[in-house]
Amino acid sequence: MTSSSDIPRDVDAAGQLERRIDELPMSRHLWALVLLLSLGTFFETYELSLTSLISPGLIQSGIFAREHGLLDLPDQATFAAATFLGMFVGAMVLGRIADQIGRKRAFTSSIAIYTTATLLMSLQHSSWGIDLCRFIAGIGLGAEIVTVDAYLAEIVPARFRGRAFAFATFVQFLAVPITGGLSYMLVPLQPLGMDGWRWVCLIGAVGGVLVLLTRTLLPESPRWLARRGSLQRATQVIGLIEKKSGVVPVPLMHTPVEMAPSQVHASVNGAAPKLFDSEWRGRISMLTLAHVFITIGFFGLASWLPALLAAQGHSIVKSFQFTFYISLCYPLCPLLFMWFADRIERKWQLVFGTLASAVFGVALGQQTESVGIVAFGLGVTVCNLLVAYSIHTYQSELFPSSIRARAVGFVYSWGRLATVFSSFLIGYLLQSGGTAAVFTFLAFCFVAVSVLIAVLGPRTMQQQGRA
Repeated sequence: MTSSSDIPRDVDAAGQLERRIDELPMSRHLWALVLLLSLGTFFETYELSLTSLISPGLIQSGIFAREHGLLDLPDQATFAAATFLGMFVGAMVLGRIADQIGRKRAFTSSIAIYTTATLLMSLQHSSWGIDLCRFIAGIGLGAEIVTVDAYLAEIVPARFRGRAFAFATFVQFLAVPITGGLSYMLVPLQPLGMDGWRWVCLIGAVGGVLVLLTRTLLPESPRWLARRGSLQRATQVIGLIEKKSGVVPVPLMHTPVEMAPSQVHASVNGAAPKLFDSEWRGRISMLTLAHVFITIGFFGLASWLPALLAAQGHSIVKSFQFTFYISLCYPLCPLLFMWFADRIERKWQLVFGTLASAVFGVALGQQTESVGIVAFGLGVTVCNLLVAYSIHTYQSELFPSSIRARAVGFVYSWGRLATVFSSFLIGYLLQSGGTAAVFTFLAFCFVAVSVLIAVLGPRTMQQQGRA
């Protein structure tokens, strides 16, 4: 057994710093930091919502073809594919950069990428130009989602992590009814002689710029600093958080010393951890498959719902109305999740959410009346939100800080790549088998996730809601 005297001082100091974070109260200051990070995901969700909401406007303006576009499929399929292909690249390539340059710089860079690309997209007049800009925006979106997951997990005490992710999901999904409302009001029209879909894009780009202006209020992740060997900086950040949280700082048993980059992994982390070490390989494989099916199921419904409703014979205005009513529960449900977020094991939250999504999804595909569409649409949306919030919390707790962004980026990226192909598959199913075939396919994806997590997913919580 290793005694405390055998532990290197820098490792001991890093451990003490992380314990200080976990012993913090969830103060107003920490909630404010969670809010600032959530504002980034707000506009990320705003951008993702455009995938389905502005497509009818692009068809109306003659830029997109409803049928017989690329590969003889609707142009919306190509638009969605470009979005998720960009997210694959962003999560896979740029996500790992957050482990190298820090969470704060990666967060800022990703917002700048998708904001600029969306601004340029609003100026395009061809489907190819729009898809190219959308691909670039997707790169920024993929990188940001990975970074925020790591950032939140590292800046919040472990025992409050579920509630913090639920609150972040609440702020994030406020974007859904807002984007839906703006699209409902603007997309069918031409305010000041400009297509409504362009206005919706411009509003999102301006919001992204405003978020960038708040970046100076965010500290770097103290856990990341500690595990990178920047112990003095980590001490300063934690000390400032403690001061603003009303906590008297506890002095370290050993004075932290800055280390050169070449010393970091050897001194702080022991042997440099690798993504496919035997300790992580099973979790990586399980989460990769889970993300593939979750992303297809979640975004398959979110991206195609207006088109699916239109295919059932509802007008474009009616489709937007149904989508808007259903979207009202997006910001409300995460507030409910905060009540049990740190009380129920994340694994079982995921299993329940995916199974229930499958049931409600199949039922939604059978509805023709307004009441049934809204009721079952609300049911599947609530369960999808439970899945979306819990998978982000769950995966952030399965890996250490030293490889967290790389691991999350890797498993997350394959889901986005799968969505590229599923967009075309859904387009094919819609044309050949109708809406019932699409909803059945999406339900199968959710059932597959529930089996994977139930059988292979490790637990991440102990009693009393402590991670």
